[in-house]
Amino acid sequence: MSEALQLPVIDLSSDDRLSTAKSIRQACLDLGFFYLVNHGVEEELIKKVLEHSKKFFTLPVEEKIKFAVKNHRGYTGLYDEKLDTSLNAAIGDAKESFYIGTFAENHLNQWPSEEDMPSWRSTMEAYYKKVLSAGMKLISLISLALNLDEDFFQKSGALSEPMAFLRLIHYPGGVDSSRDGVYGASAHSDYGMVTLLLTDGVPGLQACSFYNSNPLTFAFSIPTCFHLRHRQVCREKSEQQKVWEDVPSISGAFIVNIGDMMERWTNCLFRSTIHRVMPTGQERYSVAFFLEPNKDCIVECLETCCSESCPPRFPPIRSSDYLEERFRLASTASAENHRINI
Repeated sequence: MSEALQLPVIDLSSDDRLSTAKSIRQACLDLGFFYLVNHGVEEELIKKVLEHSKKFFTLPVEEKIKFAVKNHRGYTGLYDEKLDTSLNAAIGDAKESFYIGTFAENHLNQWPSEEDMPSWRSTMEAYYKKVLSAGMKLISLISLALNLDEDFFQKSGALSEPMAFLRLIHYPGGVDSSRDGVYGASAHSDYGMVTLLLTDGVPGLQACSFYNSNPLTFAFSIPTCFHLRHRQVCREKSEQQKVWEDVPSISGAFIVNIGDMMERWTNCLFRSTIHRVMPTGQERYSVAFFLEPNKDCIVECLETCCSESCPPRFPPIRSSDYLEERFRLASTASAENHRINI
């Protein structure tokens, strides 16, 4: 049994924005995971989203595949994705999901009919809007945490038309966790800016860290100008033994983690941590909200995160190009179905 992480709790409603930003900064330096409370999404809406998600996933497979994913919107079946591309397993991850994209391109979204699933679309749209609002407030605090103006990402155009994706996820029960290479979601880091995760309380989520008694020696290269703690995140480049720790859910709280694009923006100052979902034998539902910058946003090192002694570690890259490549690598089915540059 893995030990449980003790993550910091961030109050989005706090009036002390500087203190909150300081807490976020520390959380992102340490592990890149934290809880978000008082986020403005009502408990009743959260309950409805989980109920409607379950209704969809209990449909027969032949009904669900009518919404087969196109343009990274719609249904992906069991084993259609393998997030850990280094695995030699013949099958993908033991989960199925449904993607909902930005309303600026609502014509690309796929919706069950009102007749078949009353209030399903309106519930998902309401939840999407609420979590997007919470995410934008969080990004303002992250800007402050990076010693930037709180509206930096908005004024720079990065979030003028954010590519936010809502993903309903179902992990079936009865999956054999002892079978080699079988995961609910294999080890991966998220691709975008930040992820706001809702779960039904069933365990399974784990984050990865490793311990190093020598703070000057690490299995991956980090700018030496950044203060590092003995406990560091586990990256794909690490050859040290991974330490997996459970991330328990807190009722009413989102589990937030930093994504790879934010890590690139911050020159690895903020951590995009590898995590996974292990089968527990129990059926599990979660709802992930991925907040990404607009399609044409160029992600490059922030001025507050580099210097002559700490030059940028990554070249600039267009947001949608980066995301499409990551989708392509993870898909065990046709990568064309996950194109967002259209």
